[in-house]
Amino acid sequence: MSGVRVWIRSVAGIGLGAATATLGLCYLAVAAVGYPALARAPQLRRHLGGLARRVAEYDRRRVERFLGDSPAGVVSDARALGYLAVRLPLGVLGGIVLFLMLYGTGVMCAVLVGWLIGRPVDGIEATPLIVTYIGVFALVLLFLAVQGVIGVAALDRRLARAMLGPTDRAAYQRRITELATSRAGVVAAVDAERRRIERDLHDGVQQRLVALGMLVGRARRSGDPAKAAELLRQAHEESGRALDELREVAWRVYPTALDNLGLADALDRVAERAGLPVRIDYRLTGRPPRPVETAAYFVISEAVTNAAKHARASRVEVAVTAREGWLVVEVRDDGIGGADPAGGGLSGLARRVAAQDGRLRVESPPAGPTSVVAELPCG
Repeated sequence: MSGVRVWIRSVAGIGLGAATATLGLCYLAVAAVGYPALARAPQLRRHLGGLARRVAEYDRRRVERFLGDSPAGVVSDARALGYLAVRLPLGVLGGIVLFLMLYGTGVMCAVLVGWLIGRPVDGIEATPLIVTYIGVFALVLLFLAVQGVIGVAALDRRLARAMLGPTDRAAYQRRITELATSRAGVVAAVDAERRRIERDLHDGVQQRLVALGMLVGRARRSGDPAKAAELLRQAHEESGRALDELREVAWRVYPTALDNLGLADALDRVAERAGLPVRIDYRLTGRPPRPVETAAYFVISEAVTNAAKHARASRVEVAVTAREGWLVVEVRDDGIGGADPAGGGLSGLARRVAAQDGRLRVESPPAGPTSVVAELPCG
């Protein structure tokens, strides 16, 4: 179903691209006709240059919205003008592909309706041989149309990245900034994790051990054998609870099942411990790299915990898929929403994902639902 949605979005994006190509053609025609006047009017030339940048930026957003990621760069008037000129044939090609696809669909519908009501179409009777021939021909044309849409969408993405994306120097500078920010975020996340572990040990395990020591001390000082036996029994139970809490702390730090059994089994443990129904749709055929696997696990674990503790959710759906060299994790709950992406838990997840050169998106309107999507490179 997701593939169908992607294809429909691509069709819509290519249709809008044909419209922007027409707009670009009009701009180029006006600029060519009025070039002598533009050479003598710098202010008018600047206004037209700004118009070219706006048209190019709109087209870049179209590519980003409908066809996939298209990083923004600093677009000069010359780059915008060059993009509009180079993209014109591609926009025309996309319009032709969509026109042929729609025209072919209309013709097939007309033929089918005519045959269903028992009326020959262009003198052609609906014999089994003719129906088979038309059906095979229609399937071939549909396949070519789908491939044409996919090809035009891929060319559109590449052209936008090449001519409207950041230059090599800007990309290096942005990468350096991202690495510095990611490093600072990782240090902050490590410090926060240490504080959480210390708090869990202090408030949980340490208190259990203090109670255990007090029970053992009272049993040693007691002169009544029966009372001493009862205190030792309580101490034994307290030691079991302390071990359980210690295992819980260790599991939150890093689950051993993730190394021993893999992500799928570790997520089953997350579902068992969640306290609400969790449906996991796991579609990976192999194990991703360990750092990516670890990041995906903690994204899911934190998102499920937030849904159980804060979102008042009644169920959670988790999907883990691979898509074009990326591991995609989506966690959706039916809770009350309103999650703050800048909050401690989600911001920590964003830093963890960014450390793997990934992307994290959080959508949580006030009335819900909440959706957390992490994309991690694993190619």
